[in-house]
Amino acid sequence: MGDLENFVYNENYFPDLLKIALVHYQFETIHPFLDGNGRVGRLMITLQLVEKGILKNPILYLSDFFEKNRSLYYDNLTRARQKNDLLQWFKFFLVGVIETAENGVETFDGILKLQKEVELSIQNLGSRSRNAQILVNHLLQQPFINVAIAKIITKLSLPSVHKLLNDMENLGIIEETTGKKRDRIYLFSKYINLFK
Repeated sequence: MGDLENFVYNENYFPDLLKIALVHYQFETIHPFLDGNGRVGRLMITLQLVEKGILKNPILYLSDFFEKNRSLYYDNLTRARQKNDLLQWFKFFLVGVIETAENGVETFDGILKLQKEVELSIQNLGSRSRNAQILVNHLLQQPFINVAIAKIITKLSLPSVHKLLNDMENLGIIEETTGKKRDRIYLFSKYINLFK
């Protein structure tokens, strides 16, 4: 682990993405903990991407790619370990970075498209559209809401909040999930589905 740490902080020229790939491979090979090595190893990828300035925020997670290609992931780690084939590991890792980045761009484009659709939709609410936009801004950060939260955010009366949430539900922006008459929870399902 000491040698790995020295390599991580060594400033000699080595392309950052390949260095991150190599650090991940080596960490998984060392397997220093009894449990959680995979989670820590995947988290280290994201943190190194931010630390190297490749990402401004930790928004690229290769975990999904590794999980979808689990057998290839283990095969490539094993091949590097047993046959010293780091080139194949680098190729696999870089394909993961590319696919994950492309999926991220696609998701971001979907979010922008959804925002425009929702903004057009809430214009139909007339004077309530400003408060609807306040709720939408909240839902983009936390994609569920209830009456109590909506009341605090909008500073509207309880009947007005109920009317606004009902209008937003009728427009298909949110959907009620509990089926109850009280203590209802609404989800911004279209937004959540963009991340699946």
